[in-house]
Amino acid sequence: MQKLFETDRLKFCKFSETDAEAFYLLNSDEEVMRYTGDVAFESIEASRAFLFNYDPYSITGFGRWTVLLKSTNTIIGWCGLKRLEDGTVDLGYRFFKEYWNNGYATEAAKACLKEGFNVYGLDEIIGRTAKKNLGSIRVLEKIGMTFFKEAPCEGIENSVYYKITKQNFGRILPLNTPPKGEII
Repeated sequence: MQKLFETDRLKFCKFSETDAEAFYLLNSDEEVMRYTGDVAFESIEASRAFLFNYDPYSITGFGRWTVLLKSTNTIIGWCGLKRLEDGTVDLGYRFFKEYWNNGYATEAAKACLKEGFNVYGLDEIIGRTAKKNLGSIRVLEKIGMTFFKEAPCEGIENSVYYKITKQNFGRILPLNTPPKGEII
């Protein structure tokens, strides 16, 4: 796996077929999938096929990224950006339960916002989640996103939408500060 960027505790890589078993297990956990609107992979091979065909990197330059714990090189989930059909860019994340409540989602989400604004020149990024997903809402608020509407999302009727602009993110974390670690 080629590291793209990192934080103090995490490193981010493009999705790879070698992630198939981890992503299959991640999506097999009902509690992890509870508010996503997604369905679990039927098998490790289905996960591998998804990863093999995942191609937003060549289309937009960015995508969702595998997140690894630097200290152990263990996959703990994914986080990243996705251009939606309407042209907006969505921040998404999903982590194994055993890594919840350690600040990893907040750290990863903040790093992905920084990549989006600094590296990809985005002006605004949104985050969407089920209204009942209080943990995810807390992450969006911690990274400086603000609520702007309620609307259905990915088959979930009661969803909330948050957003942040490059200008507002710069107030939280100056955009001209050098990133932690190196960007490859």
